[in-house]
Amino acid sequence: MKVLVTGGAGFIGSNFIFYMRKKHPDWDLLCVDKLTYAGNLETLAPVMDDPHFRFSKTDIVDRKAIFSLFEETKPDVVVNFAAESHVDRSIENPAVFLETNIMGTQVLMDACRQFGIQRYHQVSTDEVYGDLPLDRPDLFFTEKTPLHTSSPYSASKASADLLCNAYHRTYGLPVTISRCSNNYGPYQFPEKLIPLMIANATADKALPVYGEGLNVRDWLYVEDHCAAIDLILEKGKEGQVYNIGGHNEMRNIDIVKLILQALDKPESLITHVADRKGHDQRYAIDPSFIHQELGWLPETKFADGIQSTIRWYLEHEDWWKNIISGDYQNYYERMYGNR
Repeated sequence: MKVLVTGGAGFIGSNFIFYMRKKHPDWDLLCVDKLTYAGNLETLAPVMDDPHFRFSKTDIVDRKAIFSLFEETKPDVVVNFAAESHVDRSIENPAVFLETNIMGTQVLMDACRQFGIQRYHQVSTDEVYGDLPLDRPDLFFTEKTPLHTSSPYSASKASADLLCNAYHRTYGLPVTISRCSNNYGPYQFPEKLIPLMIANATADKALPVYGEGLNVRDWLYVEDHCAAIDLILEKGKEGQVYNIGGHNEMRNIDIVKLILQALDKPESLITHVADRKGHDQRYAIDPSFIHQELGWLPETKFADGIQSTIRWYLEHEDWWKNIISGDYQNYYERMYGNR
């Protein structure tokens, strides 16, 4: 089996590659990544010399390059993690989100149509559903919840999902879509909540919290997410959306305080900043459908996963300090400059 993984130098994509190398050691994995600011080739160092792994620095929007790669490698399966994903950045510069998240998806699916694949899987987000009120803990996102986006980021992901549905219905493309809740775990870029708070707390720097920090998120350990995608590739029904949730709802402020407690740092480091524009109040996924249909359940309890994640960042300070310093962006040249 040949699996093309786009965005594989990012957080979830790299964890998926590591998961698949362990789960399917005889499969060939091709990682495609543009290596924007959030793509870190250092992350993939453990597999760079693996004979079943190959890396290609390619932009999924580059139709000629993508078609050439498909023609050369003839993948059986495509899993699309490639996306601009930071809400704050989408508010500042929406255009790049539309280009990568929508047009890049179209290019990939056009290549899948021309060269033939067994499955195209689109990795989406629960943010396409909008948000839920804080005073209705009985409400959850299901696969039938209407799309109701709040940010340019979520709008671009919802657009890509609709395009996937259209390609399945119009062209018969074997598509599946998964929508996940907030992921956490190793190798997450330190602009996101959990790694940012760990990095700042370690350095005794201020921990910026939007508003009062009362926004609620459902947290999913990244390896559980990878296992769900693997299961969808194996048993998922074409044309189906699967919600992947962690059953771990937490307020942002409680996450921050938990991290401070684990690091033995004072809560006085918390600094409340002006709230994000259009900030979603609560995300909560009902993952019962994927459990009933495919038998998936998250295995990692948040209390265990967050402690494991904190330990990982403490033990891999060089990784995230290279990102903060910007040195990680030179890794590609060091790896490939003389090849």
